[in-house]
Amino acid sequence: MRTETPQAVRLSDYRPFPFAIETTDLVFDLHPEATRVRATLRIRRTGDAGEPLVLNGERLKLISAAIDGQTLSANEYGLDEEGLTLHAVPDAFVLTTEVEINPAANKALMGLYMSGGRFCTQCEAEGFRTITFFPDRPDVLSRYTARIEADRGFPHLLSNGNLVASGALEGNRHFAEWKDPFPKPAYLFALVAGDLDVLTDRFVTMSGRTVDLRIFVDPGQASRAAYALDALKRSMKWDEEAFGREYDLDLFMIVAVRDFNFGAMENKGLNIFNSSLLLADPETATDLDYERIEAVVAHEYFHNWTGNRITCRDWFQLCLKEGFTVFRDQSFSADQRGAAVQRIKDVRALRARQFAEDAGPLAHPVRPSSYMKIDNFYTATIYEKGAEIIRMLKTLLGAEAFRRGADLYFERHDGQATTVEAFIACFAEASGQDLTDFFAWYEQAGTPTVALTSRHDAATGTLEITLTQTTAPTPGQPTKRALPIPVTIGLLDHDGGVLRDSEIVVLDGPTKTVRWDGVPAAPVISALRGFSAPVNLTTDARPVERYALFAGDPDLFNRWEAGQSLARDLILARTAGTPDEVGEERYADALGQALLDEASEPAFKALLMALPSEADLALALDLADPIAIHHARDALRGRIAVHLGDLLRRLHGEMQSAGEFSAAASAAGRRALRNACADILAADPHAENVGRLMGHFEAATNMTDAMGGLFPMVQLGGMAREKALAAFHAKWRDEPLVLDKWFSVQGRDPAEDALERVIALTRHPDFDKTNPNRLRALVSTFANFNPARFHDVSGAGYRFLTEQILMVDAYNPMTAARLVEPLGGWRRYAPALADQMKAALREIVAHPGLSKNVLELATKALD
Repeated sequence: MRTETPQAVRLSDYRPFPFAIETTDLVFDLHPEATRVRATLRIRRTGDAGEPLVLNGERLKLISAAIDGQTLSANEYGLDEEGLTLHAVPDAFVLTTEVEINPAANKALMGLYMSGGRFCTQCEAEGFRTITFFPDRPDVLSRYTARIEADRGFPHLLSNGNLVASGALEGNRHFAEWKDPFPKPAYLFALVAGDLDVLTDRFVTMSGRTVDLRIFVDPGQASRAAYALDALKRSMKWDEEAFGREYDLDLFMIVAVRDFNFGAMENKGLNIFNSSLLLADPETATDLDYERIEAVVAHEYFHNWTGNRITCRDWFQLCLKEGFTVFRDQSFSADQRGAAVQRIKDVRALRARQFAEDAGPLAHPVRPSSYMKIDNFYTATIYEKGAEIIRMLKTLLGAEAFRRGADLYFERHDGQATTVEAFIACFAEASGQDLTDFFAWYEQAGTPTVALTSRHDAATGTLEITLTQTTAPTPGQPTKRALPIPVTIGLLDHDGGVLRDSEIVVLDGPTKTVRWDGVPAAPVISALRGFSAPVNLTTDARPVERYALFAGDPDLFNRWEAGQSLARDLILARTAGTPDEVGEERYADALGQALLDEASEPAFKALLMALPSEADLALALDLADPIAIHHARDALRGRIAVHLGDLLRRLHGEMQSAGEFSAAASAAGRRALRNACADILAADPHAENVGRLMGHFEAATNMTDAMGGLFPMVQLGGMAREKALAAFHAKWRDEPLVLDKWFSVQGRDPAEDALERVIALTRHPDFDKTNPNRLRALVSTFANFNPARFHDVSGAGYRFLTEQILMVDAYNPMTAARLVEPLGGWRRYAPALADQMKAALREIVAHPGLSKNVLELATKALD
């Protein structure tokens, strides 16, 4: 029985830290099992006289503490498992502490730890407190120096800022000293020490400064960082052009590490990346890997201004840096890869992750009001929905006023830790608009539903459109306010001709009716163009109107959306036991016509072919039956495969790569369309298709084609699956990032014995449970992307996930907590499943010694 109750941290309790840490000088004496850290802090009181100095510190062995050179005795301070308290300190003084830590034993991968025989750090959000005693909060900004001493077996000694000294020491040791001229919070501190290869380049900024660029990777891997380096240079140029932001140090470094809880980290001047998001070549990385590398390199670089130069006052303001930076990286990707295709991909990700989050017990506002562990709020709501709010802001203000607001924000708050209120105030001032009501987007959880109804009067040639918004209750927010929602609307005729160009209608109350004159015939209404707001839209459009949009809406997002809605309705009808076979044939015909459209890019056609996912379909039902959804979706895949077989085989052949591999968006689009054809053809496994798919896999000359062939072989099952998996493993068993893909594809295996196979894979000699990438590849993939097998009626999938969560929580609470979410959607399933999911959550909550990370999410999932 749990006896302690972790206390929540509340936004309403925020108080400024009562001391300024003017400088922080760190000396690291690196040893894998016994590293000494000496911290010298120049401190000045800024709060009330007599207030104690409270420093965070966890898992630290205190060696000594001194004020102004005078060693403190044990009765002059308080020390517990959460930190160090000095009750009587002067108004200005120098505090020196020395601690010992054990990086080799740090399997939580927070603070200073070992990865592949190298030292590295991860300090966001609260990892610095496991390195030394410090006020580990984002509003305490300090100027840092770091001296690193280590054996020469660790040749590269890296930290933030600029290298100011280096040299030899006695005993085959050496040192490097780094100085960061910009004040920063502790979460942006970084250190790396190890044997690494380096890829170098230079970038000349818009003011003519030369910046040295260095990417550090495992020995022998430098060539695989070339694309990341190119993406970095393009990001730096784009940020200058799009936002007027220039890089501010003489050196920019990135280090790739294999063991990392996050995707990447924006530490000032020394980004640390999960190697899966930095290393790529055609043989080992897919086009999706290239896209993600490009986007994440940009994201972390853009943080230099939106996160580093201007940071968060407190962790409740996390969306201030993450939402704005996601918006910036999405805008960059749209410019690099095509706006429509990128928008569709971004919205698919938003719906898959954030809409599901908003629909469950873990729903929370973009700016939450309380938390137990801030690690749990690195969520799709903070990131993706936060970005959508920025996008709406730009839509409402217009591009010029938005840029003026951003410029004012950068000018006014440079070097500060600030708030969302201050951010929005800059845009209100620059645009002259009142954004008071808009701020509710940050405070209110849930996904609004906008209902659109229309009435056309042929006699007067008028069209009336009525928009109504509702938002379902979410935990802690039973009553919802109306939000200002920009709905972009265009009018077409039934042949796709444009009657009215896009107009923005702002739904700023519970309901709003707008009227258009000069509309002689009932039009086809194209609403929420470009996905102008993060809402669910329902309309009174008939299928004939949706088919008109699918055939010819010039807004490519809405053209894709029309196809998705038609497919969704057909799949859900079959799920309910009322299949519309005529409708399925009509949909296949319409899809075929879209694939023949020579004006459409292959990348867009590939997106048209992707049916709504099983997880998305479950969100459309009050009580989902995962098995029924799986079979219904497969039935439509099969219908398309038979109906369009000749066309799909022709496209599959025409899109085959010829010549040298190119990572360009156009070439990637051709591969995407070819792989989409292979996925559909696997649903009609006659001899010709099976032979074609086997040839696809066996002849692959790049990883995109290899994975595009491997999953269809897994779907086919039998000897085809076993042979393909064995061949892939034999070829790539010594490449960790590629082997992650091998585990992942088996986590998605739709076969009835999938769980047995997944459990067996957890005992595979190549499965390393302590590596977050490998754990996510298998366990998280199975729980999140194989709903038919995870939600088996026996409950075996839930029991398996529970065992994994409790096992991982013992050494890596952050990673364990991220496995809880699949159990949190129990309200969306029939009682036979929901009861077992709740039982799993209760078992987790009752487990002795559970971390705060897992306890918070599991408890919320039950409530």
